[in-house]
Amino acid sequence: MTSEPLLPGDPATGPEPAAPAEVLARQRAELERLRDQAATAAILERAKGALMAVTGCAPDAAHEELLQRAKDGDRSLLEQCWLTLGALPPPRESPAHPATPPPSAGACADADADADAGKSVPVVTGDVAEVLADLGRALVRVGSPHELAGCLLDRLAPEVAADAVLLYERPPEDGLALIGHAGIEPALAAQWRHVPPVTGLPALAVLRSGQPRWLERPAEDGAHYLLIGQPPGRWPSRAWLPVPEGDTARVALGVLRRRDAPFAPRERELLRAVARLCAGRLRAFDSPRDPAAGDIAQTVQAVFDALPGPAVLLTPLRTARGEVKDYRIAAATPEAADVFGRAGRDMVGRHLLESYPLVAGAPLWRGCLRALETGVPYETEPFAYQDADGPAPASATYTVRAAPLGEGLVVTWLRYDPVDRQEQRLADVQRLGNLGWANWNLLTGEISWAAQTYTVLGRPADRPPLPLERLPDLAQPEDTRPLARAIADLVSRGRPLDVPFRTRTAAGVRHLRMVAEAVTAPDGSPVEVHGFVQDLTAQRSAELALVESERVMLLQRGVLQAERALAARLQHALLPLPSKPVRLAGLRVEVAYLPAQAGIHVGGDWFSAIELPDCDALFVVGDVAGHGIDAVATMAQLRFTAKGMVSTGSSLTGALARLNQLLLHSRDGQITATMVLARYDPDRQVLAWAQAGHPPPLLVRRGEVRFLDRPGGMLLGATGAPVYESLELRLEPGDRLLLYTDGLVERPGEGLDAGFARLAEAVRAHGRGESGSLDALLAAMLADERRDDVCVLDIRMPLEEVQDAVATPRETDT
Repeated sequence: MTSEPLLPGDPATGPEPAAPAEVLARQRAELERLRDQAATAAILERAKGALMAVTGCAPDAAHEELLQRAKDGDRSLLEQCWLTLGALPPPRESPAHPATPPPSAGACADADADADAGKSVPVVTGDVAEVLADLGRALVRVGSPHELAGCLLDRLAPEVAADAVLLYERPPEDGLALIGHAGIEPALAAQWRHVPPVTGLPALAVLRSGQPRWLERPAEDGAHYLLIGQPPGRWPSRAWLPVPEGDTARVALGVLRRRDAPFAPRERELLRAVARLCAGRLRAFDSPRDPAAGDIAQTVQAVFDALPGPAVLLTPLRTARGEVKDYRIAAATPEAADVFGRAGRDMVGRHLLESYPLVAGAPLWRGCLRALETGVPYETEPFAYQDADGPAPASATYTVRAAPLGEGLVVTWLRYDPVDRQEQRLADVQRLGNLGWANWNLLTGEISWAAQTYTVLGRPADRPPLPLERLPDLAQPEDTRPLARAIADLVSRGRPLDVPFRTRTAAGVRHLRMVAEAVTAPDGSPVEVHGFVQDLTAQRSAELALVESERVMLLQRGVLQAERALAARLQHALLPLPSKPVRLAGLRVEVAYLPAQAGIHVGGDWFSAIELPDCDALFVVGDVAGHGIDAVATMAQLRFTAKGMVSTGSSLTGALARLNQLLLHSRDGQITATMVLARYDPDRQVLAWAQAGHPPPLLVRRGEVRFLDRPGGMLLGATGAPVYESLELRLEPGDRLLLYTDGLVERPGEGLDAGFARLAEAVRAHGRGESGSLDALLAAMLADERRDDVCVLDIRMPLEEVQDAVATPRETDT
């Protein structure tokens, strides 16, 4: 908390027993009085001696002369002593032995104090004495610490290059209070007006040690002290000096400079003397130490005492970094009361968060901070405040306004009674529901609308409300007749109405709804109509947008379904599946193709198994990236081109290279594909194969399952200069080779290595041996939903050459 003193309470409450704090305060005041008396006596004797030396008069005559001069100049005796000592002319210097100049006024006072303590007496030079004499004459005309700071800045600016002057006082409860400043902006002064007793404050350090601090190295000083003003290099050199009062000091003098240079010996000598000179003037002030906080609060309280209505003056309490941590009630009107029943001056001196802890961090707190920073008044919407932590649970609804005044805030508020709260709730319901009520008296013609009704209908608030029969004039032409007919039935037969209609306003067409009912007389005739009008524009716009979205979605779904059907027919025509296994070049070949279960697109997976003119067998499995018509068309192009190139003598790697160029020069090079090409020589029983970015084939031999090492090869359509390699595999009786697309092993959120391991495990469990079933293998691998097409080519070398039910066509191209 800050060290701001509390204002006095209401004297009408009567005297209270003296508290220990009051006794301690009286003792401190008496000690200060005795110290002032001792210091005044020493200065008086020094001034009498100086006057006797100049005029040659006796001590009593010198005393009377000082009293007369003080009376003629409307000054105190102490001020006159300072002026007399400060006006002494410097002595002439001897050529051989320069004379020591007489001490200045401030030096004399300090010399007396130091002599009593057994210390050396500081002596000032002649030009410093002249500056002090001029300053002493100027100090007579200042009437407050704030004026004293301005006077010091005017005199010290040309002498020591001072740019700002601060005066800090240490009140009895410790900490620091800024009592005077010059050369700094008001916002900075407000930020550093009240400082708690934290370590690292130069002003507090000089008051505790009684020694000045010369801060001349910003980088080093910033590491040891908390410096006023940002950035730290704003004032590269600073001086903080105690203003002595006997053996202690309660005021620190700060001199801030933009000059990046150390204080010269003469400047240090002058500032020490100025600090001693200011001690007498500060003790002579009778006004409050903090005019901004004291005078304004007392003046505002005097005005508040005569004002009706609730209002308080809040003084911000700040941390060492200048952040507002609480507010203190500095003044209050007689009608000001809080939720706990405290009123008027009973609220003065209390802290805001002590009485209202729930305000911290609330919109009201942030609004007050914004008003302090910007100077723009802040006003809240009506809000409920409830506090169950006080003497008794209390709740009330308020509207609060905070306006800056000086460095504080004048806060006024309106507390709603139950009727006001009910009306406010009704207004809130209308505003939040975007509706407004309306009443029509059919007998007297009196009409009343809520303020929200004007907003809903888009009519200016200064226009009179419309009669009920003219309300259809606001509707769009196509909605006028239904609304008019419903109103006529309401007025003539008392039949309630609930009619939607549209109206055009400056903001565009609005969709409204009117609901009304009639109050009837004893004979059943309507005499009054109560109703409301609601704005349904947002709801209607959302409904129309939803309908349009559903229409577009259905249209798009139909297009996609048609595309899938067409692609499926094309795929079935291009890839007819055999009904049973076939025999090619002595090998048993079984094919499986399973479309994806997710989505409505057809994929680009494909296969070929044919017998070439030289009795070799060609096996191909490929996968085109993407789905739909484009993927099917590319699949057909690759399938027939690959078959044609290999049939006419192209090598496997050469065919892959040409297919790669084909994709690069088709459809702007945006399509890619993977492929495995394999050619089986039945005489040598050797399978030569090459691949382009495709998963490796799986070989089952004598109960062992392994994936073949892939030869080099980039996927088709990825680069203009790929390198493709081929490998050979000698098949043995009983071998089983699986060529497949990635849909067999891929799963969402799972790596390919895990898919390969799952495939190998499924083959060990369901696919080893000549009787291994491809259907059982696929059922084990594809238990979950398939998100991609799956194509599998199962190639087996029989254990012995026997004729069975397997077909042996010259070419089986599926």
